[in-house]
Formats: sequence, structure tokens, C-alpha cells
Amino acid sequence: MKLKIIYIIVLIALIIPITASAVSNAAVIFLLIEPSARASALGEAYVAQVDDGFAGFWNPGAMAFNRKTQFASMYSNWFGEVFNDMYYFHIAGNEYIEDIGNIGINATYMTFGEQTFQDENPPEPGEEAETFESYDLSVATTYATQLSENTGLGINFKFILSDLGPGQGQSDTNGQGMSYAFDLGVKNKGVDFGQILVSPYNGALSLYNGAISLTGGEKAQLSQYSIPVDKLDFGLNFQNIGPNITYINKDQSDPLPMNWRMGFSYRALESKYNKLSINMDMNKVLANSDPVFKRIFTAWVDDFNTQEENGEPVDDFASINNFVNSIEIREIIWNAGVEYVYLDLLSLRSGYILDRAGDIKGFSFGAGFHYTFNDEYLVNLDYSFQPGGGLQDYNQTMSVKVQF
Repeated sequence: MKLKIIYIIVLIALIIPITASAVSNAAVIFLLIEPSARASALGEAYVAQVDDGFAGFWNPGAMAFNRKTQFASMYSNWFGEVFNDMYYFHIAGNEYIEDIGNIGINATYMTFGEQTFQDENPPEPGEEAETFESYDLSVATTYATQLSENTGLGINFKFILSDLGPGQGQSDTNGQGMSYAFDLGVKNKGVDFGQILVSPYNGALSLYNGAISLTGGEKAQLSQYSIPVDKLDFGLNFQNIGPNITYINKDQSDPLPMNWRMGFSYRALESKYNKLSINMDMNKVLANSDPVFKRIFTAWVDDFNTQEENGEPVDDFASINNFVNSIEIREIIWNAGVEYVYLDLLSLRSGYILDRAGDIKGFSFGAGFHYTFNDEYLVNLDYSFQPGGGLQDYNQTMSVKVQF
């Protein structure tokens, strides 16, 4: 199907940052384009820090700590130096409801511009070629709640529509694909490394206590070993968990770009006039041909020992160097970012993206302006430059946020 081939080629050029392997295995990868110019300036290291209207995308669990009404939006003429009719638009909002939790909604729309219909009978001289527009759309709702003073949990449910254009051949879908997916997010403020270290022990004891409770025996005491780091926050977002999407017929389908995103944010400085945060993220696209629940596990290891050198297979476990440079490890994307805030008025940001498999690496930069009207309405304007891959040096993005 020519349209689908064109679609994949265009997406390879558009998405930042996505590994080359993930592109070849997954569809609707627009779901991985990160909204928020603030996050872009931070090198896309934002899963543990997010505290604004974009939380529904970045980490639904972080939304649980919000107690105000928030709206956020981002528009980008994606790769505008190359394609003038392709753009990305994201809008989101959330609200806290007493005794219920946080409710949010967000929508993403991406158009790939006008294309000429290709078939076996080209138009006659003087006739105008038939054109169509390809686009992707997702609409999501979010629920988030605080499990404790320091832990928030959230879930995102999204409906996905992908319209590539008029169907060709024996197609049941006329070039359209529909699916749905879940995101699961958690944010923990003040990470306790002691409890992380003893979590396997406490987990085993919890299973034991559950079994012993059936017999009326004495339960074991869980370890209270604690090494808290008050200013270190942890975030995890497991995105796009859902069934394959079909464009042609049920016998041919493509997996969604299931993605594992996790990271830390350290609030190094918190004073009346100055704030400084340091972030570090990693994410990995979990895409292969396995069923979705099997893919959660197999996508972490299925690319080991699959590369060759001089026609000979490479043993990725023969040395540390082989392991670090294996396809599976290169598919992990690393993100780092630093944000400085002065007087809650001006933010300066910089970050770094390292995507070895997608051959995208470099520094990002940006700034933000914040202003409060009538002691109630907080408006944020954020702007960023981020590495653009092979087609252009940098993408430029702008986002707007309102809180009251």
C-alpha cells in the first residue's frame, strides 16, 4: 500500500526523539511527540517534574497533586523549514474535585498535509490530480488520586483515530485505523532509597503475610529501613498500552508505540527568589509483533544478539562494550535537563537528548515567562529550541498554560 509507505517515511522524519527500530515496528507514533515547550527545553526530561496542564500526557500520576484548574496548549509547525503544511496541536485541561480526585482531558491532532492520490491511472493533461489530507487524532480522559501525602497515581484512557487517506486494494477500512490505549502513571515526592533497597524483602514478606493470614498465624514485621531524600522526586509513565491498529484488514495490523518513561527530578534550590531543578529521564519504545501483554516483557530483550559485524553474528554479552553498544541498549533514549527560575517570573532552561538508535543527539534551550493577574490567574508562556535530527538543526515550539 503506497500510502502507508509514504506515511511511515514521513513519520521517520517527523518524530523526535524516536528510535529507528521503534519506527519500523509501530504505527501512530505521533502519540510519542511530547507536548510542552518547557519539557522540550529540558531535553524532554520531565516525567518526574511535570506539575502543569500537560500532566495528562507526561505523567497522569503527577496530576494527583494539583489543586487548581489548569489548561495548557501547544502548536508546532513540525519541521516547518521542510514541510509547510504539517503541524501538531495539543490541548489539555484538568480540575480537582473534592473527595473524588483530579479529572482531566487532552486531545492531540497532527496533520501530514495535502497529498496527491496515487493510482494506476494518472490524470489526463489539463486535469487536476485528486488530493487528500492525512491526519492522526487522539482524545483522552484522565483520573488521578493521591494514595498518600507523597504518592500520586493516575490512569489515562485514549481513543485513537488515524486517517491515512483513501483505501486501496482489498481494504475493509478505507485507509482509516482506530484503536484505544491506556497510560499508567505514578509520581513519588521525596524518594526513599532505603525502602527501595528492601522492597524485594518486604514484597516477599507481604506475600508470606497474606498466606499466613489464612491460617491465623503470626505475621512477619516489614522492614522500616529508610534513607529519604526529601527533594528528590520520581516519575513513571507507562504509555500506550492497547491493541494493534488496523488499516487494511484484520489480518494485517500494527502495534501501538507502547513506551516506558521514567525519571528523577532533584529540587536542588528552593528559595523565595531562586529555584533550581535538575532532571534525568529514560524512555524506551516497547514495540514488536508479540501480543500486547507479552510485548511488555519481550520488547526489553528481543533485539539482543541480532546485529552482525563483517557478516558474523555479534555476541552482545561477550563484553561490556558489546552490551553497551547492542541494539537493545542503544534503543534506550536518555534525557537530561536543568531549569532555573527567578522570582517566579522568568525561567531559563537547557537540556540534552541522546537517542543513539535514532541518531538524534544535542542540546536544547528555552525560556519561560510567568505572570499572575489579580493574585489568581497564572499565565505561562514557554519557548524552546530542540534538536531536529537530519532534516533541520532545530525545531522551535511554543506553549501556553493558564492556572487559577
